[in-house]
Amino acid sequence: MNNTFKAIKISDHVYWVGAIDWNIRDFHGYSTNRGTTYNAFLVLGEKIALIDTVKAPFEREMMARIASVIDPKRIDYIVSNHSEMDHTGCLQNTIRAVEPEKVLASAMGAKAIEAHFGLKDIQVVKDGESLDLGDMSLTFLETRMLHWPDSMITYVDIDKLIFSQDGFGMHLATGARFADEIDKNILRVEAAKYYANILLPFSPLVTKLLKRIGELGIDIDIIAPDHGPVYRENPGWIIDLWGKFAEQRPTNKAVVLYDTMWGSTDLMARAIADGLIAGGATVKIHRIRDSHRSDVATDILDSGALIVGSPTINNNIFPPLADVMIYLKGLKPKNLIGAAFGSYGWSGEAVGHLEKMLEEMKVELVHESVKSQYVPDDAVLSKCREMGIVIAERMRKLSV
Repeated sequence: MNNTFKAIKISDHVYWVGAIDWNIRDFHGYSTNRGTTYNAFLVLGEKIALIDTVKAPFEREMMARIASVIDPKRIDYIVSNHSEMDHTGCLQNTIRAVEPEKVLASAMGAKAIEAHFGLKDIQVVKDGESLDLGDMSLTFLETRMLHWPDSMITYVDIDKLIFSQDGFGMHLATGARFADEIDKNILRVEAAKYYANILLPFSPLVTKLLKRIGELGIDIDIIAPDHGPVYRENPGWIIDLWGKFAEQRPTNKAVVLYDTMWGSTDLMARAIADGLIAGGATVKIHRIRDSHRSDVATDILDSGALIVGSPTINNNIFPPLADVMIYLKGLKPKNLIGAAFGSYGWSGEAVGHLEKMLEEMKVELVHESVKSQYVPDDAVLSKCREMGIVIAERMRKLSV
């Protein structure tokens, strides 16, 4: 067995045996410019459990880390908290290599694993059920749709440690295994980006989960997610942060999202931004050809307004903008106000399409749309600036 990769101890009885993906830059449409980790964990009780595996290309790295602590054949149980391929990509090969006594998953997890790999005989664990490891136990809590139907978390009582699968995670490749070793500003940015692009549609379920954990009275000293760092100091920081993300309280920040063909829509966007600033708002402008959809989603997470503009092409909105609007619609942001604007040559349907998309996203339209035929004149730009001022004033009232 390759002995290059070593396990890292994260508690009295738990080792990190995952993998670092330094090079990934796209995670199914999410821009991962800082890479990611695939975290797997080894629990050393009288019986030994492996919690999750890693993405298929990193199997050798995981197995080497396990072997640096124990003979992998000594693993008695494999727990799959989440069946997505970045955590089960090498599950089949790991089962063959380890030959565990049992492989455990939620009911939906067992179905997904069979559908993915044809693996049967997965032992289903129920919500609240525990697994005895002799000198400690693992307790399983279902977290359906956070963010897949199969998702669950696993709690190690003796170490007061929770394996939170994709909960409280982030995409961040780093040599530091613990959050307290990483700049908190980076943690905050990457936590927001992860939540905005993956968990945002399920915010009501996040709120329910946090409430349930509180009601169960579980002591949590360590949070070990499947992506990103482990929280061993003040784990309440990330719990509280997720609670704030889930609330989606409107703020005094506006996102102006647009694209342009010949510069006319760009002029309108800048005039709107100037009005927002004059009205006292914080502004973030995204010309979509220069911004990634996942960065737009991250900015919207802590915004109060979304203002969208497009030129008309082939009786429709500009294709790059259509991409990001469909993406945002799927994320289901809440508590936003907004408006639409755009330029056109002879037909001008784009603005109407944007209005409809904003309405479908339940964004409250608080200002009449502004349209410009060809290059906007001073009168049009004045209307754009007025739009910004009006929206800023409305945001200020809503964010109080």
